[in-house]
Amino acid sequence: MKIITTGSLGNVAKPLVKKLIAAGHEVTVISTKEDRKNEIEELGAKAAIGSISDVTFLTEAFNGADAVYTMMPPSMGAINMIRNIADAGHANAQAIKAASVPHVVMLSSVGADAPEGTGPVKGVHRVEQILSQLNGVNVTVLRSGFFFVNFFRDIPLIKNRGIFGNNYSGDDELALTHSDDLSSAIADELQTKGNGFEVKYVVSDISTGNKIATLFGKAIGKPELTWTEIPDEQLKQGMLSGGLPPELAGLIIELGQGVKAGIVMKDFFEKGRQVTGKIKLEQFAEEFKSRYQQA
Repeated sequence: MKIITTGSLGNVAKPLVKKLIAAGHEVTVISTKEDRKNEIEELGAKAAIGSISDVTFLTEAFNGADAVYTMMPPSMGAINMIRNIADAGHANAQAIKAASVPHVVMLSSVGADAPEGTGPVKGVHRVEQILSQLNGVNVTVLRSGFFFVNFFRDIPLIKNRGIFGNNYSGDDELALTHSDDLSSAIADELQTKGNGFEVKYVVSDISTGNKIATLFGKAIGKPELTWTEIPDEQLKQGMLSGGLPPELAGLIIELGQGVKAGIVMKDFFEKGRQVTGKIKLEQFAEEFKSRYQQA
């Protein structure tokens, strides 16, 4: 099969590309960065350098493809992020139609069922709606839980101030996903024909902030580590001081509020809480320990 992937060589895309090449497929990797070209080609894939918002570029890249994997970055630009993500979704849809792509697998997120109250996830909600309007194309939407690897961002605060948490309660249940489970699910779906417009969840584990803090604390030799529910303004100021654009910081605050309000995880929990991934938090705790020790 000829398969096109977006996401360059990120946490999900790189293992995905390796799996597809190992399975014998012809893979083209779309990246916005010219300096990724050599690394892409070393994996045995072709590189296509350009913007995921450029319809002409995408149409040329998608031409002749049996399947396309598409994903939108959680933030695009410093302002108008949700609109920018939606615009990229429109560009992808136009290129998919123009290139007559038969099957598309889209990476989405828990919370994408809700139009509001989910911060940056509102962007992929809009893209789901855009792709659902494609006629004659099988579209498989894979909604991921929160990425395990995002907890690596908490390491500096744990090291410097002994704080681990977010702006929601340590009792709030979270759907969580390991990137290797996600890349495996995407690879499997790309190698099928698809069946109309489908939405599936890829979740590796379900836990709470309190349980995660206990697990990580034990792994890194800090058994006293607990979950801290950080006030919105304090969390926002911390992100701003770390260099995040104000709009993105505001969206992340909204996402946490959506977790607290039960909006983000609602659909996943109501549809059976099915855990399909193989890698559990206990295994990831060893990855977290290694990264913590290297920091």
